[in-house]
Amino acid sequence: MTTATIPVLTKKDFQTDQEVRWCPGCGDYAILSAVQSVFPELGIPREKFVVISGIGCSSRFPYYMNTYGFHTIHGRGPAVATGVKIAHPELEVWLATGDGDSLAIGGNHTIHMLRRNVGIKVLMFNNKIYGLTKGQYSPTSEFGKKTKSTPFGTTDRPFNPLALVIGADTSFVARSVDVFQQHLKDTLRKTAKHSGSAYVEILQNCNIFNDGAWFDLTEKEARSEHVVQLEHGKPLIFGKNRDKGIRLNGMETEVVHLGNGNGLTEKDVLVHDEHHPNPAYAFLLAQMEEKPGFPTPIGVLRSWDRDRYEDVMALQIQDVIAKRGPGDLSQLLRSGDTWEVR
Repeated sequence: MTTATIPVLTKKDFQTDQEVRWCPGCGDYAILSAVQSVFPELGIPREKFVVISGIGCSSRFPYYMNTYGFHTIHGRGPAVATGVKIAHPELEVWLATGDGDSLAIGGNHTIHMLRRNVGIKVLMFNNKIYGLTKGQYSPTSEFGKKTKSTPFGTTDRPFNPLALVIGADTSFVARSVDVFQQHLKDTLRKTAKHSGSAYVEILQNCNIFNDGAWFDLTEKEARSEHVVQLEHGKPLIFGKNRDKGIRLNGMETEVVHLGNGNGLTEKDVLVHDEHHPNPAYAFLLAQMEEKPGFPTPIGVLRSWDRDRYEDVMALQIQDVIAKRGPGDLSQLLRSGDTWEVR
């Protein structure tokens, strides 16, 4: 008896013959390249992948991935992805979406998919603008942002995407940046290993309608002061000279300077635990970037295991069939209250 072997795949196997039609310089190119590089490494047959999207620049993703896929309607990608995963739990379902698609019209679908812990990997491209429709403000645009739809500045307070999904009890939450290619690929590998809902916010530049939205994080000279990389089991230290850290003071995080005669060392700094059972810990990390003088965390904020929705549903169906038999649709339609329309 011979066993089938999975063919060795390459990045080229996941590329299509479609012309990639994003604006030159768009951060989406970097994300596409990272995904196409990581998928062959996962040891999964190409026909097991499904890439689903809604509407927006990010949602052209399925056209450029040589896998099964759906380009759905605005905000409804999570609903379609959930249906696919429930019907075929053996498939690897990835959802490409944007800050407008998933947090505005699709916000309701997003949070319920995540709270159910459906085994879907979500890549949320966050450029803080509506790019496809030419530059209106989005749910993540900063307060006071002047756009074509808010010429005097938006009066909305923006969503913090990671805080939002942590509030929905998402079992895997991470963040990376389009131009941090090695970090992005590492994050995608960790995402792929998670069995439940995985949500990755990818900070992405729209160089046409919101250029430089993440400049403080991506500019080479500034990134060490404005980014803290989360690594499980390692202290939260950042800064050009690695002389700053994050400490927990009661229910608040605070930035401390190490050395300088103040007696503070690495031992006083918070050690990252991505498996912390209390979501409040990850929520504190997600809130840091909104505080003056604090860095933006990138990496895995939270990773823990709980039952997947599709598995619980399958067990329930099996249990009911065992107790009541396989059922008869014709009999079901003719049972109970019936009436005639004249």
